[in-house]
Amino acid sequence: MTALPRLAVLASGRGSNLAAIADACASGAIPAQLALVLCNIEGAGALILARERSIPARCIPHGDFADRAAFDTALAAALEEAGIDFVALAGFMRILTAGFIRQYYGSLLNIHPSLLPKYPGLDTHRRAIEAGDREAGATVHFVTPALDAGPPVLRGRVPVLPDDDADTLARRVQGVEHRIYPLALSWCLSGRVTLQGGRAFKDGEPIGEGGIDFDGEHGSGDLAQQA
Repeated sequence: MTALPRLAVLASGRGSNLAAIADACASGAIPAQLALVLCNIEGAGALILARERSIPARCIPHGDFADRAAFDTALAAALEEAGIDFVALAGFMRILTAGFIRQYYGSLLNIHPSLLPKYPGLDTHRRAIEAGDREAGATVHFVTPALDAGPPVLRGRVPVLPDDDADTLARRVQGVEHRIYPLALSWCLSGRVTLQGGRAFKDGEPIGEGGIDFDGEHGSGDLAQQA
């Protein structure tokens, strides 16, 4: 039997996307072994969640290093030691160096809480509300050196309601994140989605500039049915 690819998740926060990924790996919806969780903040929810589920986990505090390059070298060493094949960023609040990204290029995915290319960076929900947007959402994309600008794979939309504030909108976007990130990872780890020549492809066909629209293509389908 062929060994499953070894997946690592890098996280800094509560770990809600990590939980969704862990559940999908455990059910077989993501064809991978969740082999490592790395966190840069001791006591973060993601680290606690990983340890409660007996997922190998390490904290590598970024403050222990002189600069980003030294921190990223430590991250890469931990990933190499664990034999990691694919890396998912899930609320990892550090900007990775170009050298680290090159090392995992094509095997490094992120989820961003906006409909990219709108609102790269922080405060995405507040910015969407202040701009008067009628919809918001999240985008799963390959990571490249340009911040939040890598080729998109999949995105999900939610309406912006008249009484929304940043917190209520964030909760609704997070619900769609937990559906689209495991699905996109399942595509990548099964070889259906690849990064070639700076563009994402699914089943050999180029993915459009905005990514595949989850609502339009998949409706409310279950991950196990869609993977």
